[in-house]
Amino acid sequence: MLDLKEKYQKEVAPALMREFGYANPMMVPKITKVVVNRGLGKIATDNVKNVDIFVEELQQITGQKAVVTKSKKAISNFKLKENLAVGCKVTLRQRKMYDFLAKLLNLALPKVRDFRGVPKNSFDGRGNYTLGIQEQIIFPEVKFENVQKLTGMDITICTTAQTPKEAYFLLEKLGMPFRK
Repeated sequence: MLDLKEKYQKEVAPALMREFGYANPMMVPKITKVVVNRGLGKIATDNVKNVDIFVEELQQITGQKAVVTKSKKAISNFKLKENLAVGCKVTLRQRKMYDFLAKLLNLALPKVRDFRGVPKNSFDGRGNYTLGIQEQIIFPEVKFENVQKLTGMDITICTTAQTPKEAYFLLEKLGMPFRK
């Protein structure tokens, strides 16, 4: 089986050139990065040690060190102080990006209960696609016994596509299971 990078180079890029009539191979859209973001919300304000657990989980899932995101200002209604850890994120590029996408498409998404495909309307108009995952336990690295609280994450796939149509075609050819 081809890995995603080889599949892109051998199958997807030529198909994109035929479909959209690109004159130059450098015009063909490609994936530039994948950002995995995990907001912690109330969990972070309840106990600061929870942040470390969630950061560790995100590092296991992505295979790369996570960056803790902090609040910019205090909001008393949410018991939020300035500079309090409110989430974590990882930006994946190159080889790790393709490995994570392969794991997401082949292992994680098929484990989702009642999975009918990912929504088609999550493009931002500039060729980027954002997918929300509701439970972290769909990834094989996360052991259910060690999970303290089920939380979700957002996965943003950034591409060089100029339109949502180009990005949709690119992701569909790479194996993204869109709803019919």
